[in-house]
Amino acid sequence: MTSILIAPPSVSPLVNSTSDPRVFVLPDLFSHCTLDLRVHEELPRVVWESKAWMINGSDISRNEKAFSSFHGLKAGELACACYPSIPLHKLRVCADFMNWLWHIDDVSDDMDDKSTVAIENEIMTTYRHPDTHNPKTNVGKLTKSYWTRFIAEGSPGSQKRFIHAMDLFFKAITIQARDRTSGIIPDLEDYIALRRDTSACKPCWALVEYANGLDLPDEVVEHPILQGLGEAANDVIAWSNDIFSYSREQTKGDTHNMIAIMMYRRGMTLQEAVDYVGDLCKKSFDRFNENRARLPSWGPEIDPQIQVYVEGLADWIVATLHWSFDSERYFGKKGLQVKKSGIVELASVGVPEPVGSSNSSAAAVSTVPDF
Repeated sequence: MTSILIAPPSVSPLVNSTSDPRVFVLPDLFSHCTLDLRVHEELPRVVWESKAWMINGSDISRNEKAFSSFHGLKAGELACACYPSIPLHKLRVCADFMNWLWHIDDVSDDMDDKSTVAIENEIMTTYRHPDTHNPKTNVGKLTKSYWTRFIAEGSPGSQKRFIHAMDLFFKAITIQARDRTSGIIPDLEDYIALRRDTSACKPCWALVEYANGLDLPDEVVEHPILQGLGEAANDVIAWSNDIFSYSREQTKGDTHNMIAIMMYRRGMTLQEAVDYVGDLCKKSFDRFNENRARLPSWGPEIDPQIQVYVEGLADWIVATLHWSFDSERYFGKKGLQVKKSGIVELASVGVPEPVGSSNSSAAAVSTVPDF
């Protein structure tokens, strides 16, 4: 199995800006990211096994479009680059969670806020009561499958942080669903706070602890510099994702994207908004490196664990940067071409609906999706 995750882009973006409203040029984030990309040696096996786990435990195969999208997602490949040196059985937990999470992300795009609350209740109950709760839905059964494996070896702190982060995630996507139904475009400050939870990076930081067998005290994880590292990594991933996903999202009228917000709220052109968000990504790279250089010492028992944890955050940054072009989620089968040229052509030009519009781009559903 081959993957363009293995190689960096060979060609830099050709131009710096464009006046064509149907085309935009990506910021050169690769030159700014000096982190090393690593990929787990068991990638082929884990990708196959995790796909089979997801397919056998869900109804994805019944929908041809969803099935094709699932294969093109390559979430297992992403897991192998985000967690490149962990034991095989733990890598399966990470890959299973990520396949599950991306599908949750997709189905939540068609939910209203009542539906997101329903799915939140199903999943959070599974997390909080794994010994007594027996979920009846596919989503609940899949949740229990990876969660029981997580708690078998994860430290109490990592479990607590994972549950809290997933609670924040569901609260955030409920707000997002409410805005989508109401046609509301958030302002930049509110969006940034919300995006740090809708990105679902925070539970993945708890997975870094689990995957590497770390047992970090709360006071260490909550230290301002360590929190700053997590926030900077989150921002790079979330905001670069806004750039990479914009072409896909604007075809659906999705306005929970920083590019759409800058165009609507600040009157920027598409390219100006892309450049603005790209600059924020670069500044977040810099914040990550600055905080990394300022790490204090907690002693010989904790310091080696912190180094592993921070390296895990770095793996996530560089892995998602490459995976965004390896996956078919954002650029279809043209990911390698876009990665080399830096040029994105929009299928259509999305125009955000005015704030307060009653139009919704989603066909909302009101039950827990039994996918």
